[in-house]
Amino acid sequence: MQLRGNLDTRLRKLDEGQFDAIILAAAGVKRLGWAERITEILEPEISLPAIGQGAIGIECRIDDKFTNKLIEPLNHPETAVCVRAERAFLKKLEGGCQVPIAAYARLVRQGSGVSLRPMGDQGSKNLKETDCELATENCQLIMDGLVGNLSGDTLIKGSIKGSPDDAEKLGIKLAEELFSRGAGEILAEIYKK
Repeated sequence: MQLRGNLDTRLRKLDEGQFDAIILAAAGVKRLGWAERITEILEPEISLPAIGQGAIGIECRIDDKFTNKLIEPLNHPETAVCVRAERAFLKKLEGGCQVPIAAYARLVRQGSGVSLRPMGDQGSKNLKETDCELATENCQLIMDGLVGNLSGDTLIKGSIKGSPDDAEKLGIKLAEELFSRGAGEILAEIYKK
C-alpha cells in the first residue's frame, strides 16, 4: 500500500492502524510542532536521505548585488559543496522527486573521520570543533549514492571520494558508475510507469 498525502494525512493513517510505522522527514514533522511523534532518527548508514535533504536554498537574481551581499553570510560553504555533488548526481541520473534515488555527501577531515556536514541535532557541535578549509588538502568529499527499484528489492549502491573542488565531477562519476551497474535499466522501467 502506498502512503500519499500531506503530513496530517499520513499521520492520521498511522494513527488509524493502516501502517505499523512510517518514515517521514524529521524537519517537516518538527516544523509542524510534532517532534514528540518522532521515535527514531535514521542515520545515513541505515537509510540514505533524499538529495539536498536538510539544506536550505535561497534564490536571488545574479545581478542584484545589494541582495546578494545581504544574504552572503547565510551561505554555508561546506553544505553548498555537498549539495552541488548530490545535485550533479541527481541531474546525471535524470531523477525527479518520485524516483528512488538517494545520496549523501559530506566533507571529512582526512584522518579524523569527523563529518563536517552535520546531520540531526548532534552534528552542529562537530562543525564548531573541527575546521575544514575547502581549499586545503586536509578535507575530502565523500559521497554515497543509490538507485532502487519501486519495490525496494533491488538497490544499486556506490561510494566515491575526492577533492571538494571536484564536487560536481564526483557526483557525475558516481552516477555513471551506478549506470554501468544497472541503474539505467531500473530508471527506464520506473519512467515507463
